[in-house]
Amino acid sequence: MSWSGNATDQFQEGQALFRVGPAFFRPSSRPARDLGILAAAVYRQKMGHLTVLDVMTGCGVRSQRYALESAADWIWANDANPDMAPVLTDNLSQLPPQRYQLFYHSAAQLFSRCREQFDFIDLDSFGLPTPFLQGCLQTVKLGGLLYITGTDSRTLAGHNPKHSQRLLGAWARSHPAAHEQGLRLLLGSCWQQAQILGQDIQPIFSYFQGQIYRVLVQVTAPQSQHGLGFIGYCHHCGHYQTVAWDQLSRATCPHQGPPLTLSGPMWLGPLHHPTWLAAMQKLAQKWGWSNRAQLLQMMQDEALMPPYFYSVADIGRRGKMDIPKRDRIIAQLHKQGYQASLTHINPQAVKTDAPFHDCLTIAADM
Repeated sequence: MSWSGNATDQFQEGQALFRVGPAFFRPSSRPARDLGILAAAVYRQKMGHLTVLDVMTGCGVRSQRYALESAADWIWANDANPDMAPVLTDNLSQLPPQRYQLFYHSAAQLFSRCREQFDFIDLDSFGLPTPFLQGCLQTVKLGGLLYITGTDSRTLAGHNPKHSQRLLGAWARSHPAAHEQGLRLLLGSCWQQAQILGQDIQPIFSYFQGQIYRVLVQVTAPQSQHGLGFIGYCHHCGHYQTVAWDQLSRATCPHQGPPLTLSGPMWLGPLHHPTWLAAMQKLAQKWGWSNRAQLLQMMQDEALMPPYFYSVADIGRRGKMDIPKRDRIIAQLHKQGYQASLTHINPQAVKTDAPFHDCLTIAADM
């Protein structure tokens, strides 16, 4: 659902009062905006300063909130549509004039004209962010944060591999954990573009909600701690495994024997940074954002888990049994010495380092 309200309709989100006007605005995406606000506020606390570039600001609600809630010192709000001028001028007029500036450029024009670097860049684009990554990475400070969006769920979830190959440099296939794959494809694309510039990235968090993929990364000096690899999935038995580049010719299922269906290359490192998430969670609790605090705890739990998950529906289907209880599977996995957690990506799924066959056995014995 999106809003495109009457010119006089006023709405509130967080501390921001705003009109939507002709902009596209999705109220259901507030959790992703809240996470960005929290991360920017934590950065402000850590560094003592915060400058924000809102590349595709729309109605300006994010710019307002970065100023009002994250305590940004300076906001550069940009939108390619000059028809947004009356709405943006009105919405941002609630801020002190010395704390923001409005521009009406395309993203390409914006990056070509921008001569300063920012602590935090928010790129909330339609489709895939790939065409804008180089501009963002050249415009964010070293150590700064880049928040990107992917809305092309069909490509990211593996339903259009030729398109993913062309735009992401990866062959993406469909499988039960494909929405996590989408986050990892975005991270992988960002990592590759950063490498070209002699940079590296550190994921702060990766968030999926209702076909929207949002990834926040910190841009760093080269670290070479993580790179790209592949996810292998067996459509015959449900087995997952990670596959390195030098294992591609031997990527077969250890249970059934057929070749694995491969997706990648993609980011195989952690989706989240637990220390950052803990700081964001503490701030969310202070602000009374209990739902966001719970989400951040779940993300901390899944942070270091393998890059895939098992849905309880798939466990039930393949085990020819009723759909098992998610929490009972997790408890039994813990008893048997495995790591296991919930995942925010799918509320009816389990992230674990246990083989899928062991999950089937545990579910059958419950």
